[in-house]
Amino acid sequence: MSARKTEQEIAIRHPRETPDLFGHREAEMALLGGYRSGRIPHAWLIGGAQGIGKATLAYRMARFVLAFRNSMASEVQQAPTLRIDPADPVARQITAGAHGGLLVLERGLNDRGVLRTVITVDETRETISFFGSTAAVDGWRVCIVDTVDELNPNAANALLKILEEPPQQSLFLLVSHAPSRVLPTILSRCRKLLLRPLDEGDVIRAAAAAADIASDEPALIEAAAASEGSVGRALSLLGGDALKLQQRTAALLATLPRVDPRELHALGDALGTSDRVALAAFIDSIDRWMSERLRAGDANTNLPRLARLAEVWEKIMRAARDTEAYNLERKPLVFSVFSLLAEATR
Repeated sequence: MSARKTEQEIAIRHPRETPDLFGHREAEMALLGGYRSGRIPHAWLIGGAQGIGKATLAYRMARFVLAFRNSMASEVQQAPTLRIDPADPVARQITAGAHGGLLVLERGLNDRGVLRTVITVDETRETISFFGSTAAVDGWRVCIVDTVDELNPNAANALLKILEEPPQQSLFLLVSHAPSRVLPTILSRCRKLLLRPLDEGDVIRAAAAAADIASDEPALIEAAAASEGSVGRALSLLGGDALKLQQRTAALLATLPRVDPRELHALGDALGTSDRVALAAFIDSIDRWMSERLRAGDANTNLPRLARLAEVWEKIMRAARDTEAYNLERKPLVFSVFSLLAEATR
C-alpha cells in the first residue's frame, strides 16, 4: 500500500460479503459435519467475543446450505470446507441481500431513520411469514439473528415460539456476544458453538481481507497485537488514534474507584461529538475491562460486588447504544460511565 489509509478511508466488508473464514476450523467442521449427516440441529447458537468472526461463519454456513440444498449430494459429502465461490449465484444474491431463502434479523431503522438499539418483536415476527411462504424458494430456509443479545424481551419470546416448533428444512443461526445472558429457554433449543479469540496471525489476515489493505501494514500489525484475538477490535484500532484512546481509557480504569475529573474532561474531549470510531474504541475498552472482572471473580471480588458490576454493565451498554443511535454528546457518557464504575468498585 503506497500510503497509509485513515480510519475514514478504510471500507470494511460486511460479513455477508466476506467469502473467507480465518481460524475456527473446528466450529466450521461441526457445522459441515452436521449438515452432511442429514440430521443437522435446526438451531445453532454461535457465541464468543465480539469481532472474532461469528457472523462471518453464520453467513458462510447459510451460503453453503442454500447453494447445496441436498445434504447427501456429492459436492456436500466431499467438500473440505463451507466455502462457496463468491461468483456462485447464491453467494452473489446473499452479498446483495437478495436471496429469498435467507432472512436476517438485526437492528433496523426507526421511523426517524435512526438505528434502533434493539431488535423489535415486529421484526422477529417476520420469521412467521418467511417460514410460512412457499413461493419464493424451495428447500432450505435460513434465518440469521445478528445478534440474539439485541432482541428485546417480546422479540426473544417471539423467536422462542418458532424455535419450539421449527418448520421443516429450517436452520437458525443465532449470533451472540454473551451466550450466558441469552434466555435459558432459547439456549436449551440450540446446539452451542463457542468460538475462541483468534491468534494474531489470523487477526492480521482477516483484518487485511476485510479492509482490503496489505497484511504487512505496520498499523495493522500494531492493531492486531492489541486486539486480543478480535478482528473487529483490530479494525477499530487501525487509525492509530483509536488505539491511543483505548490506552488512555485503560489508564483511567486502572485508577478506579478514584478518578481525576480533569482526565475525564480530557477523555470526553478526545471522543469528539460525532466520531463513531472513537466512541466504539471507548466502549470496547469498558466492555473488555468489565468482562475481565466478571470472568475472573477473583478472591478480591466478592459476589455482591460482582452482581453490582453486572448490573452496571447492563446500564453502561444501554447508555452507549443510545449515545450511538441518537448521536448524543460523548462527554456526559464518559462521566456517567466512570461514576457508575466508581460506585460499583468501592
